[in-house]
Amino acid sequence: MSPRSLPIVAIVGRPNVGKSTLFNRYAGSRRALVDDTPGLTRDRIVEEVEVAGRRVLVVDTAGLDPDAEAGLPAAVQAQAQAAVAVADAVILVVDGKAGLLPEDERLARELRRTDKPVALAVNKIDHPRHRERTAEFHALGCEPMEAVSAAHGIHVWDLLEALVERLPAEPEGPGAAEDEAQGAIRLAVVGRPNVGKSSLVNRLLGEERVVVAEEPGTTRDAVDSRLVHEGHAYVLVDTAGLRRPGRRASVAERGGALMAVRSIERADVALVLIDACEGPTDQDARVAGLVRERKRPAVLLANKWDRVGGETGPDPERVLAEIGRKLRFLADAPLLTVSARSGLHVDRIFPLVRRLHEAAQRRIGTAELNRWLEEATARHQPALGQRGARRRPIRFFYATQTGAAPPTFILFCTDPAAVRESYRRYLENSLREAFGLEGVPLRLRLRARRARGAA
Repeated sequence: MSPRSLPIVAIVGRPNVGKSTLFNRYAGSRRALVDDTPGLTRDRIVEEVEVAGRRVLVVDTAGLDPDAEAGLPAAVQAQAQAAVAVADAVILVVDGKAGLLPEDERLARELRRTDKPVALAVNKIDHPRHRERTAEFHALGCEPMEAVSAAHGIHVWDLLEALVERLPAEPEGPGAAEDEAQGAIRLAVVGRPNVGKSSLVNRLLGEERVVVAEEPGTTRDAVDSRLVHEGHAYVLVDTAGLRRPGRRASVAERGGALMAVRSIERADVALVLIDACEGPTDQDARVAGLVRERKRPAVLLANKWDRVGGETGPDPERVLAEIGRKLRFLADAPLLTVSARSGLHVDRIFPLVRRLHEAAQRRIGTAELNRWLEEATARHQPALGQRGARRRPIRFFYATQTGAAPPTFILFCTDPAAVRESYRRYLENSLREAFGLEGVPLRLRLRARRARGAA
């Protein structure tokens, strides 16, 4: 079943108005629940929240474009344009202490050019007597408008709730039901700018491929490209900004992580591109982290491999080792060395994608799961749990699968809170190995159940 796309709410504004503080306020305690996976960036920019009876993805654009956060007007403008192009709704943050500035007016004009809902957060209104500072911001013409304090949490949820209520009802993406009926696998090609995404998309849609159609996706201006390879149907999601040159494409690249969020959210499997010549960067880790956070299977592609090695290229072993180190939170994902330009190893992508997709959809019988659980816990027993002054052994009773894509499992034990994160990772890795789930993110939930006869 193809994932249902959640609406995206982007937080934009000029530097130092409190965008990240507002994002952190919405993320709240959920940020403490990030997978404790080694190497996974904690510099998160996306959080799934529930408000006004709907789940939405809140995106912090601070840090997507370093130039914008350095205060370059053109970069700030490009950031807003990217939000308009990709997001379903926008929160424009302004500084109530600094007052209305010309750059705020320019950003508001850019945002008003779309019919997407735009809310105005007049931030740093930390006391009721400061509300009079908001009067001049009515000139921006953005509704709803709310005086907020991101630092103290004042009225921030009122603003988000009013904005989400203006979103249209979320339908299934056009073609999603048809894709599922035809067994089409939805692919997202993601990565930082200039790693070769456009070249790979064009290569995948090129020779020996049959392009069935190009259709609008769930986002305005996004295009889904359908193709058939060796009898199997695929859909490349959100390829408009990748395949078409010009201003719109450059805007999408300036908000590359925002575009990646949209593509990942609509995909079954993500192809994460890395420039093998330059090696993995922090931005590569951030994009890959988005894939893992959204629980999508991933294939890592070290692109431009035809330039690696030889007298002038980087050492191949060093490149692979660096990718393994920088993206070690995706150590279970398959890694391919490819060249979108020459076609090197590109034909190996589709079989991997099919394997990952089938694994993500797999349902494992309860009897099989419980045999695995018994063997895994016997092979490596959990550390003793602490209950008051006493240390007691942790017992696991049984496991069951409750969902697929991603595969979701519930394990019942005596004291879930006492199970160490390292042991959870052991169980997860053991589960992957036992059932061929390598490269597929899992949800492993522990539930309490008392042992029979316990006092």
